[in-house]
Amino acid sequence: MGIHVVSAGPLDDDTQLDRAAREAFGDLEHIEEVFTPFNEGSDIRRLARGDLSICDADPQIMEVLDLCMTARSRTWGLFDPWWRGWFDPTGIVKGWAVEQTTRRHLAPLVASGLVDAVGINAGGDMQLLSAEETTWTWNVGIADPFTPGATLGRLSLRSGAVATSGTAERGSHIIDPRSSHPARSVASATVVAQSLTEADLWATVACVAGFDDMSWVRDSTSESALVVGVDHGVRRWVGDAADATPPGAAPTPWISEPERERRHAS
Repeated sequence: MGIHVVSAGPLDDDTQLDRAAREAFGDLEHIEEVFTPFNEGSDIRRLARGDLSICDADPQIMEVLDLCMTARSRTWGLFDPWWRGWFDPTGIVKGWAVEQTTRRHLAPLVASGLVDAVGINAGGDMQLLSAEETTWTWNVGIADPFTPGATLGRLSLRSGAVATSGTAERGSHIIDPRSSHPARSVASATVVAQSLTEADLWATVACVAGFDDMSWVRDSTSESALVVGVDHGVRRWVGDAADATPPGAAPTPWISEPERERRHAS
């Protein structure tokens, strides 16, 4: 997974940005060491084996555990990091890590006026910030899960977060905790929210719920989203308004509101 710090605006001295980026990468590397389920020496795996008590684990474990308990309740069990008998917060911890790191190390650069905008892109999941007085806008392309290098649409953000989950990049890796079987009906789900923790959570939930079940939208904090089914059907919404495009139909490009207004005026 590639991780990039991106910034915009005049920057006479990039020393502070370089230092903030190094500190951000350091935090993310540490979080990866603590939470990865793929390393038997991580705190998560040691807790699962009983080799480590929660009291002796990295303090961030307890913070994420509390977050996950709340998330499981809010999603009615569609997100459940205990589904296989031990605690694995995959599906929310990446978004949480990137958001916390962005706000801790990069947000002060915007607040001080050093940059107009800054953010982290972690494998396509993004936490983006812009100064209130700047005209800068982030333009984000939404990948087509069936055509590498192609996009289904684009969106414009001043500040906020974008997360994508699905089977297109990594296969059937998302598990439905209700059945313990892979969730297969969604090729990709992209969610926009102010918080990447929230966007990551609800993108995962969208995949687990399945293409035909949009009932979770009313409980989410998503501002807009786009879900693509494995049969090429497309559902998109802003707020709690959802619609579906029949399989095989060409989806309308997902455009920002200013672009939409200009198109209607032309």
